[in-house]
Amino acid sequence: MGNFAPIALFVYKRLGHTHQVIEALKKNELSKNSELFIFSDGYKNDEDREKVKTVRQYIRTIYGFKNITIIERDNNFGLANSAIAGITEIIDKYGKIIIVEDDNFTSKYFLRYINDVLSFYEDEKKVAVITGYMYPIKRYLPPTFFLRGAANWGVGTWKKGWDLFEPDAKKLLDELRKRKLTKEFDLNGAYPFSKMLEAQASGKIDSWTIRWHASAFLEDKLTLYPGKSLVRNIGFDTSGTHCDSGNVYDTTLTTEPVIIKEIPIEESAIALKEIERFFKSIKPNIFKRIANKWRNIVKRWDV
Repeated sequence: MGNFAPIALFVYKRLGHTHQVIEALKKNELSKNSELFIFSDGYKNDEDREKVKTVRQYIRTIYGFKNITIIERDNNFGLANSAIAGITEIIDKYGKIIIVEDDNFTSKYFLRYINDVLSFYEDEKKVAVITGYMYPIKRYLPPTFFLRGAANWGVGTWKKGWDLFEPDAKKLLDELRKRKLTKEFDLNGAYPFSKMLEAQASGKIDSWTIRWHASAFLEDKLTLYPGKSLVRNIGFDTSGTHCDSGNVYDTTLTTEPVIIKEIPIEESAIALKEIERFFKSIKPNIFKRIANKWRNIVKRWDV
């Protein structure tokens, strides 16, 4: 397999996080064979100007990839618009993509896993997304499994997956309600995805991932998950105004490669039950965090 997917990395002003993410990607065996596209969003205020400038100075020194292309935005797109524009640009040219944000710290097996899955399920219409992240679940999970919808935090997709994206949150929300799917979309009440979509529709948050998740969910498409995580989100620390410690999403990276084998192309009842159990176990904490962060969700870049 030599046709490796390009990597799109989205950065803003978090130098320390960006450096960690790059160093982790460089430890992947396929980094030297992979094209890296770095999308640097423009600063939104004078306070951010110097931090954005510092990140841009750093990303110009990066090496260790087949080729590096830096796209520096003159204006501030915001997290969602920056991602949507960048993903669309790469997908239209290459037909597939690996998406990493500046707080997605990856296992050294991450690029191999995503590329293997992109090749394995390329012609499977039901499969739309691959994610490298898995919640810190202590009970048994299959080595790989499917769940309905899309995902974030270190993902891969094809044009067939990204073409599902519907930017109109209200349209998505109305369709979920019309088809009486909000409870199912919310993992049977375990996680308030529909409330996030509501917040997006009313302009309280600006999230591309909740819209992609709803888009894929309504089309009955699947995301492949690993039983053990290949991605850690390092953005929930105390270094940012809107970040806190005690991250309930923190997980341990797998120390072994993920072997891709043929499995049923259907949602895993076992995995779904365990993920519902996980969210219910952290519900008091997670709902408080969500309430505090929805209004400024894009500010998890503010570090």
